[in-house]
Amino acid sequence: MRLLFAGTPAPAVVSLEALLGSRHEVVAVLTRPDAPSGRGRRTSRSPVAERADAAGVPVLQPRSPREPEFLDALRDLAVDCAPVVAYGALVPPAALDLPRHGWVNLHFSLLPAWRGAAPVQHAVMAGDEVTGAATFQLEAGLDTGPVFGVVTEPIGPRDTAGDLLQRLAVSGAGLLVATLDGIADGTLRAEPQPAEGISLAPRIETADAQVDWTLPAHVVDRRVRGVTPAPGAWTTWRGTRLRLAPVEPLGSSLALQPGEVSPGPTGVLVGTGRGAVRLTEVQPAGKKMLPAADWARGARPAPGERLGEQVTA
Repeated sequence: MRLLFAGTPAPAVVSLEALLGSRHEVVAVLTRPDAPSGRGRRTSRSPVAERADAAGVPVLQPRSPREPEFLDALRDLAVDCAPVVAYGALVPPAALDLPRHGWVNLHFSLLPAWRGAAPVQHAVMAGDEVTGAATFQLEAGLDTGPVFGVVTEPIGPRDTAGDLLQRLAVSGAGLLVATLDGIADGTLRAEPQPAEGISLAPRIETADAQVDWTLPAHVVDRRVRGVTPAPGAWTTWRGTRLRLAPVEPLGSSLALQPGEVSPGPTGVLVGTGRGAVRLTEVQPAGKKMLPAADWARGARPAPGERLGEQVTA
């Protein structure tokens, strides 16, 4: 089949790579426009655009897929199907019916669980033991279309969202190719999603990644891993932000108040609403990530001093 591939971040490159090596023809790529990134705020292309450039595949970067110019270009391409992996913008109804077989979305959850922009992060934060990826027919609703196929993936007790997404990107790419093969052969039909088990996974902003030390230790642990590496867990220390690497939950017998810092021979411990966690690495504002013990030696927390005060600057 002739394909328009839609995707933007690095995990989507794995699927693009798989499709470039498949029996299908990727005739163009749709991705988000070039944008400033990094400390220097230099304009850079998306990872998907860079891979398409290297493969010599034309790249379309409309500000919105609603633009008439994009819709005209899509008609001219006369594609059979448009596979989508984390494109980052809503596909308008005017575009949904243009490919002969529509748009097929690879979503990193077991639908109808975790519909939305951040399914992997929410699965880790919720303490799910199993997740997966699903391919489904894109329609106007939010991840509501009928499902072609799924793959499952266990969530390990120390998995971060980044770890899990790396594995799902690989298994999901195989699922996407198999789905398109089945559509091309006429052997695969999508089935409606169950009406039960629906959960939502809205985008996680930086403010959502602030640690609430009044939560139990095992919940703090899950929430930190769920926002690692992006947007990155953080708290405050003496009025400035302190970024946190994944923490280690400890028993509930430790008598520390929520946010109270206690350096010692077993590491840098922090109290929570129930139990404590051990810090592994931290990143003070404007500095590199460093071992928590090294940070504590320089910071010298006073007895009873706590993480999580108000940010003042």
